[in-house]
Amino acid sequence: MRLLEKKQPELRDREIAYRITGVASRRLGWIADPKGLSLSGGAGALAREDFPASQPSNVRDWLRAAQANVLFEATSLNVDSGQPAIDHIRAALENGAHAITANKGTVVHAYQELRTLAACMKRRFLFESTVMDGAPIFALFESLPALHLCGFRGILNSTTNTILTSMERGLSFEQSLKHAQDIGVAETDPTHDVEGWDATVKVAALVIVLMGVPITLSAIEREGIGRLSAEEVRAARAEGNPYKLVCRAQRDGSGAKASVCPEKIPLSDPLASISGTSSIIHFETDILPGLAITEINPGVETTAYGMLADFIRAVSGDP
Repeated sequence: MRLLEKKQPELRDREIAYRITGVASRRLGWIADPKGLSLSGGAGALAREDFPASQPSNVRDWLRAAQANVLFEATSLNVDSGQPAIDHIRAALENGAHAITANKGTVVHAYQELRTLAACMKRRFLFESTVMDGAPIFALFESLPALHLCGFRGILNSTTNTILTSMERGLSFEQSLKHAQDIGVAETDPTHDVEGWDATVKVAALVIVLMGVPITLSAIEREGIGRLSAEEVRAARAEGNPYKLVCRAQRDGSGAKASVCPEKIPLSDPLASISGTSSIIHFETDILPGLAITEINPGVETTAYGMLADFIRAVSGDP
């Protein structure tokens, strides 16, 4: 919401006007007012008592009460099923609203269903913020017609990259994890990051959307960084081959072979220079042999920008 306010001049230039008519969270429940909510202090400043006692109790009633044209969906990742985000997106599309999400579980577990539903309803299902925050990964390939993606590799998880960087600088694994949590990169429960699940879901999303292969999470070889000791990480850096949690995918006949595993990377490789919260992805195509996108130390606003860009594409009819 802060970024929407910040970008008001640019939105006006595009003749885009908006009002916030609904907010939903565990703390607030389902808040809706089609006339618009006053959110000058941000959603975090709202209190349930600020609104009428009679409010919706589920996502479909909430969307109808809010008279929503666009849904921004930002629930936490459920690796196993993608829920409840999938139900939220499905409800939005069926209610006639564009659906924009930062939850990659919706892509991995229900991409074809939600894409087909969006087309049927003449609405958009967009998800730029699911991989590398606001960097234009999915939008990039929409602007590269007739290009054949053969494979990719990259560093896509900020938490593990931050931990490995801190271990190289002398901290233990536990100290490195605490640092990642202190700066807001790692969750209180870092399991999905440390064991490679977050990166695996991102790889699956890229393979499904950009390569057109309906890969499952179980088909992706996965190993996290938990087995690496601080001594191993520092020794690898000293010998000029630092460890990175590398994401890979390559076409394999009509399918794709993919993995997420710690690898030693020579310093001559662009992936080796990616430290801290930064990310990189390197695409191999039939025409462009090496096309890379690097994102340096993204913040919350970076992720928000991906959703803002999707919003502009949805309401303006941009591809």
